[in-house]
Amino acid sequence: MADVMVYAEMRDAALRPVAREAVAAARSLADDLGGSVVALTFGSPGSAEAAKELSAHGADRIVAVESDELSRYNPDAAVGMIESLSGELAPAAIVFAASAQGKDLSARVAGRLRRSLASEVTELGAEGGTIVVTRPVYAGKAYARLRFKGAPALISIRPNVFPAASKAGAGNLETIALPAVESKSRVTGMEQGARDRLDVREADIVVAGGRGLQGPDRWGILEDLVEALGPQATLGASRAVVDAGWRPHGEQVGQTGKVVSPGLYFAIGISGAIQHLAGMRTANVIVAVNKDPEAPIFDVANYGIVGDAFEVVPALTEQVRKLRAGGS
Repeated sequence: MADVMVYAEMRDAALRPVAREAVAAARSLADDLGGSVVALTFGSPGSAEAAKELSAHGADRIVAVESDELSRYNPDAAVGMIESLSGELAPAAIVFAASAQGKDLSARVAGRLRRSLASEVTELGAEGGTIVVTRPVYAGKAYARLRFKGAPALISIRPNVFPAASKAGAGNLETIALPAVESKSRVTGMEQGARDRLDVREADIVVAGGRGLQGPDRWGILEDLVEALGPQATLGASRAVVDAGWRPHGEQVGQTGKVVSPGLYFAIGISGAIQHLAGMRTANVIVAVNKDPEAPIFDVANYGIVGDAFEVVPALTEQVRKLRAGGS
């Protein structure tokens, strides 16, 4: 009853970053409970090879389910396998990533097992053998601490919150074929829009703009800064900017957008509404530029510049270019 199961998401026979985060979170919880971590992956034949990496993040046992039917997400098969393995192991908890796929699957498993689900969890642990988690409520304005009664506790963790720590587990790998399953639906294909920059969730540097930029035609100063910072940088935006149609939704950072945790985050012309802070406050270093010295963004910023973005950002871009060119 102290073991923790974790669904490690794969795509195109490769582990997704959220899979490593979910396994690391499960490892932390299992250590508190005194149990082991069982990671479950689904993929096409040969995907088990990639699943071996999960041992480096804390998986003691890796169950890799392979089938041609699993080359794309198959919710009916996934729910059936998780239900079967849960019945075999009687785990204390089952952990998912709160990704698009993880949100869909965790809700289906909750319905099948008739268990409560705590979603978008930002902290988890055990107190006296009872699993306790923390999750944001009211659009991030407050946080709720929840205690689970009974098992398994179903938990989905917010991406980019739990670091993919390197704490090795036993890593025993078991590859099994997918049993026959009746699928009521199937994914026939996936389309991804063209992009020439990293997604905000993947970039190590995010340059995000808000209403302080005054309009979509003023975004060039941020694009210049991103170009100067190099290939690990990308653009982000506040919700107000996206709602106004200035930038695409894929760039939105915040409670209703994407949660990011880059090494460096620039908040340019962003006041710092609680909804936005919920999506970026875990960045390692936050640099804020705003004309209003009372803007809430300065409360979380490591470095703050009170000034006009149209003067500050070009000057900053020039200095970045000089540094990268080896100048003084």
